Amino acid sequence: MTVRKIGFLILLLLCVYFQGNAQYSSLNAHSHNDYEQKVPFFEAYYNHFGSIEADIWEVNGELFVAHEKEKITPDRTLDKLYIHPIVKIYKKNGGKAWADHSGGFQLMIELKSETEPTLSLLVAKLQKYPEVFDRKVNKNAVLVVITGKRPDPERFSDYPDFIQFDGNLKLKYNETQRNRLALFSEDLANFTSWNGTGSIPDMEQRGLKQIIDSVHQLNCKIRFWNAPDTPSAWQMLMDLQVDYINTDHINELERFLKGK
Repeated sequence: MTVRKIGFLILLLLCVYFQGNAQYSSLNAHSHNDYEQKVPFFEAYYNHFGSIEADIWEVNGELFVAHEKEKITPDRTLDKLYIHPIVKIYKKNGGKAWADHSGGFQLMIELKSETEPTLSLLVAKLQKYPEVFDRKVNKNAVLVVITGKRPDPERFSDYPDFIQFDGNLKLKYNETQRNRLALFSEDLANFTSWNGTGSIPDMEQRGLKQIIDSVHQLNCKIRFWNAPDTPSAWQMLMDLQVDYINTDHINELERFLKGK
């Protein structure tokens, strides 16, 4: 084999490698149950995370952030922890998430209390700031994605277009409903017994790849929760081309992705 052919093969291998790995950055990171961090929102934001999750409960006409209803406290409202800080940042940065960093982020909001009136109350709050939460008004706006006790797909159209939804692989969506889906979030334990040690068994890995590819064919992204939260697991999920890497360890994942 000539030196020229060897050089071509090396270049080809490098292209394949970077196609599979270079696209990952902190914008592919999802701050799971972000409100349980020492500094909710800001820790993930300053690490340029592309997805941040908050769970909300409706109580007496107000929206509170907590994993369990018993843990609600008066000072932890959605306005205080997320909406108002995000609005302030967008005003400071001239309508962008980061003044010195490209890209934006999605705010995934899990409805813990019943869909109504929770979702309508949320919509009313966000509609006050279309320049921050509506991408038809501002292409750099936050993408709001609803998960948890989301409405039936037939009712997606009851809510304004800036509200997107988290899909469910068990449901079938028509074309109009699919256009309201931003991603699919699934429990990894439903598809594999893998605990993060070694590799995912071949049969389970093939099944996962089929699921991931089917979601990508719908022009949606995918995230797995209840996944091992370690560097080896993050790498395995990246190898499978999972779009958002779920973590409770914000700084560790950011350093890992920066190292990539």
